Amino acid sequence: MLPITSKTQYRILYADTDMMGVVYYGNYGRLYEIGRTEMIRGMGMPYIELEKSGIVMPIFSVEAKYRKVIRYDELITIETTVKEVPAVRMEFFTRIFNEDGGLAHEAKVVLVFMDMKTGRPVRAPEMLTKLLENYSG
Repeated sequence: MLPITSKTQYRILYADTDMMGVVYYGNYGRLYEIGRTEMIRGMGMPYIELEKSGIVMPIFSVEAKYRKVIRYDELITIETTVKEVPAVRMEFFTRIFNEDGGLAHEAKVVLVFMDMKTGRPVRAPEMLTKLLENYSG
């Protein structure tokens, strides 16, 4: 039943930060990926299953808002939400919270479904759309 939201905790590593000890802006994409892959895995379908079926999901667009800094060694919460069953593209809404619970970052990440062999867009696989339609958390 949509929307579906999952939460994943992650401890910020030294490698995630810049010389000021805050998360480097180029590393946020990896945090989004952690959130969405753990969400799909938690629903019972690891990304690898999509790849085995010949479908990949490249990034189409990213919109991001930086609210507060995230520092080295903070335990953050990555909250990922899917609001609708996808057709050819899938939107993930991500909010990242500091260790104290404050909203630090927001993003909307749009991925497209693509045939691995042809590189052409395809419709979302039925196994995923049914999972989203029937998921009860």
